[in-house]
Amino acid sequence: MVEVLWLTAKLAGITTLLLLVLATPLSWWLARGRSSLRTVVTAVVALPIVLPPTVLGFYLLIALGPKSPLMILLQPFGVRTLAFTFEGLVIGSLIYSLPFAAQPLRNAFLAVGDEPLEAAATLGASPWDRFWRVALPLALPGYVAAAILTFAHTVGEFGVVMMLGGNIPGETTVLSTEIYRLVEGLEWSQAHRLSLLLLVFAFAVLLALLALESRSKVLLRARSE
Repeated sequence: MVEVLWLTAKLAGITTLLLLVLATPLSWWLARGRSSLRTVVTAVVALPIVLPPTVLGFYLLIALGPKSPLMILLQPFGVRTLAFTFEGLVIGSLIYSLPFAAQPLRNAFLAVGDEPLEAAATLGASPWDRFWRVALPLALPGYVAAAILTFAHTVGEFGVVMMLGGNIPGETTVLSTEIYRLVEGLEWSQAHRLSLLLLVFAFAVLLALLALESRSKVLLRARSE
């Protein structure tokens, strides 16, 4: 059980850290960019929310399988397939959890508004300084929300994990797939314990998000006064 908990936390932690980095430039562009492609890219980013997880998992299984063009390119480096491996599961997690990181960051960058950035520009701040010293600190609540949502969603995902990673002990077995295995084996008491654990975790996540939302409103009200 400890191994399953550790693997789940490891997958969710790596996914959260990588997505906070990778989603930052994407979310900034979605919030502040002028390109007419923003609507299309926004729809692509949000696709995992509405796409059945088994469909997404099926295409990821093909893309990371041994016959895919990507894997053929990686074969000279000794990588034959990433399907049913922890590394493949991380790649899949980055895709299916992307909207849960990108959307809060995009909203946070939108909430920053033009005024602070224009004020910094009049003081001679470069675009890079305006982002690091003005936009990023003001968007911090969005980063906290993105981290909480991404971690929680990665912990709870089942369909993509099962399709792409299967249920290999020590490699791809996480909490959601372990519950499925326990139910299949009629081990109801253990399935109950793990399910209760995820229920409490999900409730704590919602409480944290509501508290964060309340604090953000107070800060915004203070800034406007």
